[in-house]
Amino acid sequence: MVFGSARVSKGEEQDMRMQETALRAAGVDRTFTERASGGRCDRPQLHRLLDQLRPDDVVVVWQLDRLSRSLKDLLPLMERIEHAGAGFRSLTEAIDTTTPASRMLMQMVGSFAGFERAMLRERMQADATRVFRVHPATVSRLLAVHRQQKAHDPARPEDVDRPAGSGAMDAVRPAVDIPTRERSQCTPLLPHHATA
Repeated sequence: MVFGSARVSKGEEQDMRMQETALRAAGVDRTFTERASGGRCDRPQLHRLLDQLRPDDVVVVWQLDRLSRSLKDLLPLMERIEHAGAGFRSLTEAIDTTTPASRMLMQMVGSFAGFERAMLRERMQADATRVFRVHPATVSRLLAVHRQQKAHDPARPEDVDRPAGSGAMDAVRPAVDIPTRERSQCTPLLPHHATA
């Protein structure tokens, strides 16, 4: 089945008719529409669409930013679509993950996002060395110990995705917290059974 997703920002005088017309012309069987910001994760219609995906289904959007305006939030959505065995098409950008070339393009985009996350971790470790006044090797060693503890203790799901500077770092925590970026609230988009 081919599903369409159409979105306009809440409060803006935008019309969805152009999107819906383009989606119908692209062969969409059913369109989910909503008025919501592309940066929000509490989008019921989008989640209804994702929950209905089955292998060989296709999700079609008029433009990539109709799905999400942020790369860090877009990639988990794409992963969830891929995990369901479905494809993705964006009409404006001519992206179609049902073709090998577009799958390669999305993998490259994912690689850049992974590089950005690695750079963020390095910056956070640099902040930790400055705040705690310890050698960078000390921070790396404590974080490695913390990762090992998490790997051997799956009964502590609350530790997953905690910012650097928590857990093993608590032993040397000063009165001031490590400055961290605000975490995306949209990241854990995989269905529960996929993370089990």
